[in-house]
Amino acid sequence: MMRIAVYGRPFNDTVLPYVQQVFDALTQHEVQVYVHQQLYTFLDGKIINAQYLVLDTNCQLCDLIDVLITLGGDGTLLDIVSLVRDTGVPVIGINFGRLGFLASINKSDIAAAVMAVVNRQYTLDDRELIRIDSDPAVFGPDNFALNDITIHKRDDAAMITMHAYLNGEFLNSYWGDGIIISTPTGSTAYSLSCGGPIIFPQSKAIVVTPVSPHNLNVRPIVLPDDSILTFEVETRSANYLISCDSRTAVIDKSMKFQVSKANFRLNLVRLNNQEYLSTLRSKLMWGLDARNY
Repeated sequence: MMRIAVYGRPFNDTVLPYVQQVFDALTQHEVQVYVHQQLYTFLDGKIINAQYLVLDTNCQLCDLIDVLITLGGDGTLLDIVSLVRDTGVPVIGINFGRLGFLASINKSDIAAAVMAVVNRQYTLDDRELIRIDSDPAVFGPDNFALNDITIHKRDDAAMITMHAYLNGEFLNSYWGDGIIISTPTGSTAYSLSCGGPIIFPQSKAIVVTPVSPHNLNVRPIVLPDDSILTFEVETRSANYLISCDSRTAVIDKSMKFQVSKANFRLNLVRLNNQEYLSTLRSKLMWGLDARNY
């Protein structure tokens, strides 16, 4: 029997019919379902005719779970990176949010997607992660990101200065609101909105994108994925922010941060009817002209 785990944040009751549809489809295929504790508590009394167990997050996922399904948007899928870690458990996201680059299954395709997963009609799209190291360790053992790592000023603060070194050699000093270090997966997220390039997922690269740079000659740069980047941050304000995907820490002193490729990857489930180019065209509305509507 296939064993599937389900993860999600607490959500608006308007999406409950779609959540019910997910559990109905899993029940129909006689799948053993495990639900993450956070979602398990939230769903109490809200889902009918479904049998599921609570997922013990202290257990080894690789010994228990065949596939993990996330319910929500891309942010929800990013949450589980620290749960899955290096277990290799495949992850697929059902999109209850808006854009949905990572959580790519639409609400209208739930039944077909569950059937494909149960019948193992999919391929694995392994995605590169990056990690951040510092002393002290800002994010503890959860110091890796699927999308990006950012250094950013506080909302009410003056611009910050970030001195960047590439493999020990001085690269540049960035004056501005911040800087984004992105994986190819994250190139269509925050980096893209700041003028960064779209990088295909299997490209062995990382992107450094400045956020509102004071010097307009400073542009995003694409680097080999085996690069080791070191950043020294200066600020006139009391503190600044470091983000690792959806996790954020407030830093109140000058520190040195090192960003490099993580030593494991995340397996995203790609159904046989999904292609990266079609996702790009759909999500970014390429080929559509608003003057025609």
